Amino acid sequence: MTQPGEDAGSRHSGHDGHSGHDGHGGRGTARRTVLGAAAAGAAALGAAGLPPEAAADAPAQAPGGPAHHRPTRQPPPRELRSLLREIDPRRIEATVRKLVSFGTRHTLSAQDDPVRGVGAARDWLLAELRHRARASGGRMTVELQSYVQQPAPRVPVATRITNVLATLRGSLTPERIYVVSGHYDTRCSDPMDAAGDAPGADDDASGVAVVLELARVFAARRPAATVVFAAVAGEEQGLYGSGHMARTYRGRQADVQGMFTNDIVGSPTAEDGSRDPYTIRLFAEGVPTSETPEQAEVRRSVGGENDSPSRQLARFVRDTAENDATGMRVRVVYRRDRYLRSGDHIPFLQQGYPAARFTEPAENYAHQHQDVRVVDGKQYGDLPEFCDFGFIARVARVNAAALWSLAHAPGTPRGAKIRTAALGNSTELVWERGPDPDLAGYEVVWRETTDTEWTHVIPAGNTTRHTVDLSKDNVFFGLRAVNRSGLRSPVAFCTPQA
Repeated sequence: MTQPGEDAGSRHSGHDGHSGHDGHGGRGTARRTVLGAAAAGAAALGAAGLPPEAAADAPAQAPGGPAHHRPTRQPPPRELRSLLREIDPRRIEATVRKLVSFGTRHTLSAQDDPVRGVGAARDWLLAELRHRARASGGRMTVELQSYVQQPAPRVPVATRITNVLATLRGSLTPERIYVVSGHYDTRCSDPMDAAGDAPGADDDASGVAVVLELARVFAARRPAATVVFAAVAGEEQGLYGSGHMARTYRGRQADVQGMFTNDIVGSPTAEDGSRDPYTIRLFAEGVPTSETPEQAEVRRSVGGENDSPSRQLARFVRDTAENDATGMRVRVVYRRDRYLRSGDHIPFLQQGYPAARFTEPAENYAHQHQDVRVVDGKQYGDLPEFCDFGFIARVARVNAAALWSLAHAPGTPRGAKIRTAALGNSTELVWERGPDPDLAGYEVVWRETTDTEWTHVIPAGNTTRHTVDLSKDNVFFGLRAVNRSGLRSPVAFCTPQA
């Protein structure tokens, strides 16, 4: 029986909550959580052996309470709140208007004209990111990432495509990378029209403005992991710039643990005039684009259609960025992208990287992919007067909250497995110890198979195995890492141990 004041989920058999890691990189002492019948409705929060404030951040879920209480949520610490207050809608507006001033940024437009075309936009972005990098003391480097795209759909002649990248090197685990992007190219009604005006204020100067503002506020800070701020080209012609970037990372075997694209994040106003100024959509795939036949067979056997790394990334965004500091609701859409459409996160998914897409709550199609014109008194075209710069700033805060939390927390755990050597009604989890120097321990999360959010959190301590008295037949399990500051990683879904 649970004693008064004792959380059923936090009782451990024969363990006092101290570190189980042996200090030699091997497997730590195994732990066990005993859950009585009543405990299935409540979660133990925090982590054994962690500072009290680490456990205090996540509110407990009442027994039988709704999943939207999210016991996994992470309220923003003081440093993050300070960063979010620095995001400036006036700077975002200035970026959008400057990009529009180039007339067109079509991928096939002029690359050597100093005032009009994609080349002028590229050169301005390079100068702007270099200016922002000055605050980093050399930790942020800026580069042009170019290649020549041979003739292909919507690219009739060999064309140089150039991404503009600013990389802020991490201070503790620089090999771990997070990417945020927007695309700076534009299009008219005719996707092959490289001469007509294509202002592209919402699609996608708004996303590029988010990227530049994030680069500015991050530059003077020291995240543990590396963050890349990318303005990519060739999106409207076929995701060419982001495809090259994703392939380049995969060719280097880079450890990209999360990627966000911001594409059409400029307005909360729908075609009918209705407004939803405090919601941003986040599209996240279920079954991974890069899933192998062997992985598909395991998934069909044990489940996990709703537990791809991208879905875990999306849940992490809600946990860290849906709060009073951003003022936003994150509406996660369980779909790779909008219906039959695509964006710059998809090449990263194809390379096996977790990725998701931010897009405004309801698009106005009169103001994207349209020639600038007036028909029967109605203005068409993607013009800056149809953007809401306060809204874009709030979208930037959502991105900033998620990226800051990702880059300061430990990396997503690797090797999270369920041992299946023997049948039984308890579940033993094992995993690899992460490389993070400030790692404090791990937490097991679980939920009913019919729930879409993790509903229970169990402290596992500083170890590499843990047993829970729940059947793997009935629930889903995940694992997340915790550092000494109490910041939690995204969840790794537990799969069968081979």
